[in-house]
Amino acid sequence: MTPYVLLYLDNDPISVEMLRTELASLSTHFDICCVDCPAEAQQTLEFIQERGQFVAMAIAASSQSFDAADFLVQLDRLEHTQDARKVLVSDGEDIETILLAVNEGRLDHCLTKPLKKDAILETAQKELTTFILGIPSENWLHYSTVLDQSRILSAHIENKLDSYRSGFIHDFHRLSDSYLADQFIGELLKLFAEKDDSRACRTYSPDHLLTVEGEPNKFLWFIVEGEVALYKADDLAIQREVVRHSKGSLVGGMSFVTGELSFSTAITLTTTKVIKLDKDVFSEVLHSNSELLPLFTNILLRHFNRRLQRSISTKLELQRTYESLETAHQQLIEREKMAMLGQLVAGVAHELNNPIAAILRGADTLTSKIDELIHSPLPTSHQELGANILRDSMQSRPMSTSEVRQQTKSILGAIGDKQLAKKVVQLNLHQDLTEILQLGKESKDLAGTVAGLEKYYVTGSTLRSIQVCAKRIADMVKSLKGYARQDNEIMHVVDIHEGIEDTLVIFENRLKRHTVIKEYQDLPNILCLTNAMQQVWTNLVSNAIDAFPDNGCLKISSEQEIKDDLLYAKLTFEDNGHGIPKEQQDKIFELNYTTKKEGNFGLGIGLSVCHQILAQHGGWIEVESSPNEYTKMIVWLPFQPANTVVNTDKEIR
Repeated sequence: MTPYVLLYLDNDPISVEMLRTELASLSTHFDICCVDCPAEAQQTLEFIQERGQFVAMAIAASSQSFDAADFLVQLDRLEHTQDARKVLVSDGEDIETILLAVNEGRLDHCLTKPLKKDAILETAQKELTTFILGIPSENWLHYSTVLDQSRILSAHIENKLDSYRSGFIHDFHRLSDSYLADQFIGELLKLFAEKDDSRACRTYSPDHLLTVEGEPNKFLWFIVEGEVALYKADDLAIQREVVRHSKGSLVGGMSFVTGELSFSTAITLTTTKVIKLDKDVFSEVLHSNSELLPLFTNILLRHFNRRLQRSISTKLELQRTYESLETAHQQLIEREKMAMLGQLVAGVAHELNNPIAAILRGADTLTSKIDELIHSPLPTSHQELGANILRDSMQSRPMSTSEVRQQTKSILGAIGDKQLAKKVVQLNLHQDLTEILQLGKESKDLAGTVAGLEKYYVTGSTLRSIQVCAKRIADMVKSLKGYARQDNEIMHVVDIHEGIEDTLVIFENRLKRHTVIKEYQDLPNILCLTNAMQQVWTNLVSNAIDAFPDNGCLKISSEQEIKDDLLYAKLTFEDNGHGIPKEQQDKIFELNYTTKKEGNFGLGIGLSVCHQILAQHGGWIEVESSPNEYTKMIVWLPFQPANTVVNTDKEIR
């Protein structure tokens, strides 16, 4: 019998047997009890209590015959189950209620069927590890062979270190400075009385120089007898005495420990006996006597503490001296805070504005198109094709402008109308050209048939736009929540063109009056932080639109190019806007610098952020521009950033 029990409630015999097999490795340290109804579970809990055991974890699977979530929540009421980790295996129904219970802490974990292989075991190991580490008196290492060994070992080591720190302070904090110094110096003198090859024990006459301000120091001096003064040069290079040290004090402690240059000049004022140690001798001394390390550490901490106190006292005096400046200083700090806050709020608004506007436009378009589909339905023979078009348009792959032209030419003979043929290609209907032509013959109006099918295409593409924008907003909110741990974002292998197309969808309304030309070459999928790269495309497209004349043209091209023996994706965003003067081109990547004219919203942070994101990927951005003619923003992005390893699910952590 073990002290702890793992209880499993499920009325499916097959699932129970699979769980027994999956959790067999835990049975050496936990009793595993399987029950098929709450009544039997209650009897088992009473039996467990009688035997003096505790429930470490309870797993309950959803069933129509009982409320598994409620059963787990009720365990909080019993003394021998209230600390148990509670895991629900859900069939996916009423998921909002379940997630609410998890978020409120009434459930610890929720798994959704169908379960992945070893999902129960992995969850059990994680939750049982949390349970065991919550019991300070338990022998954690006993469970390291079946639970999360890394967490248990880390917790064990940290616990031992905490215990050591506690004893470390407890043993010495009651001792006076003089007693502690006498103890340490006595041990050193005893040690060097036997052997002193380095002549550590020395006697200096008055005015002997120990350390020199601003110069390296390789020694540590313990004052056994005598007095030493520390001098610091002021702004006029006049030496000012700042402190005096006597028996038991350290000289050169900060520079000796940190390796920094000496903070002050130390000179003996009287005949002074010292123990002088270099780093080799000091290390040898501490290794020869284990009692010296805690003694020295406490002396050093007190030495630093006194130095800190002197520094604080000096600062307080300076504050009193410059009271007239304090108010102005505080006001300056407050203005700085408000400026930073305003910049952050404006930056978030800048990022959220485009996707929110796109969602609003999409909602209006969707309302209109759904109304048309309901009140002006296509013939029954057209509707199945329309449904397929709607579904495909939600997942369609972007076509370059040249590809659209090529496909239009190939079907122009069958269609007979260039504009109509182009629309057929843009709607991706050229794949089903025979069926389209047949439907056109049946309706005797090919243009009307294509126009009717276009409603399905627009509906699907609008849904895709709304999904893209909603995900963008969710990702930005998530990024704000995880602001303190930005390195947690995961790299994915993606089609870079899809990210650009998603960005163009966001700006669809602003691009209606202008021309967009896409010259995409086939590129391999690329490894990147998708959310971050989306921000790059958004800034580049937004800047191009802001620079447009009345008839703007944005040309986006992609190609592969080798540079310095490394294969890059080269992506060019070219606009026919007002351009950037040569003298400004080196400044546009600086924070808070903007070339946007009055009337266009510009914080001067977009290109700076783009530059940082691309640098993170091992890439960079170049600019070519001619005033009043064009601007090219050229992005160089390696297909796999350095120091990354792709795992089987094509993600990088």
